[in-house]
Amino acid sequence: MLTDLKITAIEPFADGATFGASGAYERVRGTFKGALDPNDARNKAIVNIDKAPRNAAGRVEYEGEFFILRPADAARGSGKLLYDVVNRGRKGMHTRFMDAMPATLADSNDPKTMTDAGNGLLLRRGYTLVWSSLDQDAPRANNNLALSTVYATHNGAPIEKVIRDEIVADTRVRAPAGKDAPKWKTMRLTHEAASLDQAKTQLTTRRNEADARVEIPANGWKFINAREIALLPEGTNPQPGTLYEIHYPAKNPKVLGIGFTAVRDLISYLRNDKSANNPARGIKATLAYGSSWSGRFLRDFIHDGFNQDEAARKVFDGVFSHIAGGGGVFMNYEFGQPVRTSTQHEDRAFPETQFPFSTARMSDPHSGKTDALFRNDGFDPLLIETNTSTEYWQKGASLLTTDPLGLRDVELPANSRVYLVASTQHGGTVGLRPAYGSCANLRNPHSPNPALRALLIALDEWVSEGKAPPASRVPRVADGTLVKSGEVRFPAIPGANKFTGMNDIRLLRDWIKPDVDATKIYGARVPQVDADGNETSGIRLPDISVPLATYTGWNLYQTPFPDGELCDRDGSYFPLAVTRAERETKKDPRLSLEERYGSHAAYVQRVNEAVQQLVAQRMLLPEDAKRLAERAKSAEIAQRFDPNANIANALEGASHTPHDL
Repeated sequence: MLTDLKITAIEPFADGATFGASGAYERVRGTFKGALDPNDARNKAIVNIDKAPRNAAGRVEYEGEFFILRPADAARGSGKLLYDVVNRGRKGMHTRFMDAMPATLADSNDPKTMTDAGNGLLLRRGYTLVWSSLDQDAPRANNNLALSTVYATHNGAPIEKVIRDEIVADTRVRAPAGKDAPKWKTMRLTHEAASLDQAKTQLTTRRNEADARVEIPANGWKFINAREIALLPEGTNPQPGTLYEIHYPAKNPKVLGIGFTAVRDLISYLRNDKSANNPARGIKATLAYGSSWSGRFLRDFIHDGFNQDEAARKVFDGVFSHIAGGGGVFMNYEFGQPVRTSTQHEDRAFPETQFPFSTARMSDPHSGKTDALFRNDGFDPLLIETNTSTEYWQKGASLLTTDPLGLRDVELPANSRVYLVASTQHGGTVGLRPAYGSCANLRNPHSPNPALRALLIALDEWVSEGKAPPASRVPRVADGTLVKSGEVRFPAIPGANKFTGMNDIRLLRDWIKPDVDATKIYGARVPQVDADGNETSGIRLPDISVPLATYTGWNLYQTPFPDGELCDRDGSYFPLAVTRAERETKKDPRLSLEERYGSHAAYVQRVNEAVQQLVAQRMLLPEDAKRLAERAKSAEIAQRFDPNANIANALEGASHTPHDL
């Protein structure tokens, strides 16, 4: 439970600008402290809580920070709290739901101007927006929020254990606008080494995940300190994309699962405390949102029972998990490594995408377990899960709606919905432009945000009014829209580097050895595509239903990264030819813009029809329908229909780098 909360600052947001009926907003910052009873059944799910230091009352203490944007006049607010699970300490919902585009990560983590309000949707609807510390491993730079460190011990003595780290250079380093991405020179360990004796440590290398490991001898590397190693001779940098694996004795594991209770206890206080000290004021309903890592955090939060507080009250009424696939977070473990995110190429043998995948209760033929994401104990929230195409290719998203072998579709509980936003990529958001980066194909710029906004409002209405959201919209086994990767009928687009497979989800027995059973593969599947290569199922926004290009959730690495491997969590982008003559010259099987639309005006009419249909289906807000219709009429899009225009120039521009990767 929370034992103390202090408000350290209250400031006007955006110089006192008003947002519709909600009026002006305030920034509220402060600190909070909690104390956990290790013997409470609701806390026993925390790994090593029994080994954490205790105060005089026998409680385990923690502390963190919070940041709130609230209506300055509480009476003008909606009475609804929207909590954003910080992604490794980073805020994200204002960039996702309001299309805010802060210039830097530090700015994104300290919203204070109209730029940070974007389209103002959440503020106009009167939400109280809350962020807080939950991750002890989160970096503290750039205004990140990190939780206090709590170490487990053996009766005061350090815990030591041989563990495994996987280190991959440069694959997940994003370049600042107009600059090259920084290159790794050393390699950092996730935990502190208990010994710098190289005889107790083994370092291996392999180019691809399936390759045999080759040991690097002691004269080929060195410890710089207990958290950092370097290759030898001096000046040798890690090879981009190569997998370096190190087994080493580590010490001082953190009790990382406290992060779940830090969220639980803060939200419970903000929802239920009636004192003047409560900075949230008059909360009647609570919603949570998480994207990527944060979405996986919310899945664990539900499954492990943290949506019930210590007074047996529900914490979140509704939860929105985006791009989490079928996974959780490698957090509530001894020597957990929350930073991990599994893909075909890296972090593949760490706990993430594991049974149970779905909210539907079922049996797993590989592990022998019977379980579900939902506990069915009266504390499950109303849940919306959305994924992009990438999570089907990389993170087993199809297992949310099929049996573990992928042989049949399953019926979800009435309090659960799942949606695919067709032909989008993991990091897709507003402001992206096609760019190669480390990939062989141009990256997918298609933003799922308009669909997400509509579904957030649907979740709100579900919680507040009992108005059920639209039925789940996903690819299915029964109608042939969900298939094995080898059955995808992708067109022979000239110059396209095509996938050779997907990230198979396998039974993981031991992450330290590691021990993965390659004979026990779950039935993850991917969406089928149309003649253009765009996905036929899910929520098809106008970029897909009235296309100017082919958009995918997969891409491949380019040199110097491993050839043929799926490129992290990126999608691909292949523009359509403008004219029939151009298409035939290139031998492109996809109809040109000229052949399918005839004119820019006809294209605009098709977009108008598509957005109105989505509004009627509650998959798009009227304000987004208007924006998309205006974009279709824009000079930028009109230029795409000009056979004399340079398409590359029409597409070029600053590419916004999403901060939630």
